[in-house]
Amino acid sequence: MIPSDDDVAVQPAFDELGRLSFAEHSLESFLQRVTALAAGVLPGEPVTSLTILGGKRPATVAASGDLAQRLDALQYRRGAGPCLTAASTGRTAEIVDTRSPSEWPEFAAEAAAAGCGSVLSFPLPVRESVAGALTVYARQFTVADRRTRELISRFADYAVVPISNMYLYESALERAEHLAAALDSRAVIDQAKGVLMERFKLTPDQAFQALTRVSMETNTKVRDIAERFVRTGELSGF
Repeated sequence: MIPSDDDVAVQPAFDELGRLSFAEHSLESFLQRVTALAAGVLPGEPVTSLTILGGKRPATVAASGDLAQRLDALQYRRGAGPCLTAASTGRTAEIVDTRSPSEWPEFAAEAAAAGCGSVLSFPLPVRESVAGALTVYARQFTVADRRTRELISRFADYAVVPISNMYLYESALERAEHLAAALDSRAVIDQAKGVLMERFKLTPDQAFQALTRVSMETNTKVRDIAERFVRTGELSGF
């Protein structure tokens, strides 16, 4: 099968997505590279953004230009728009012509005034806990163009794999850091308990209660109380 011109155009971007190393990128720089690649392979020199739903509010985790950031933020303030609809419903949302929109007329008017002619938000296929959308803000073409829609769809389908994997990688790192911190805290607390037990002939429970009492009285974490006691031999209030 002879590859189409579009296949030839987008394959380098797909190849680079496959080569992106999690260890060499922060989550922010990784996602920023994804939006830059999207803007680079789509026709008409668009600006693109990635919206992720999570926590208390949506967030633009990466954008290829200031216009995309501003138009995303406008939708967040209004609580409605293509990127929010695509991210929350899993369905493509679009404004074919911002001068004559069928939905979101107030947002469309502001987008048109900012120089955006059309908008297409394509949902990222759901992977694990990642729900979001890739949004294209176009100046020189309309989202009704079949070629553009197919390219965006292919890119989003391909990009969701490394995006989801990067989120999982970051989550695993965070869990590992929390576990390491918990183990460190437990070790120093056990050390402080041992000193208290030997010095004051306390049981393990009594030693821990002494640490927690000082913690509550001083509004200080038990770990910090234990670390200071091990270092200085002083336990204020005991």
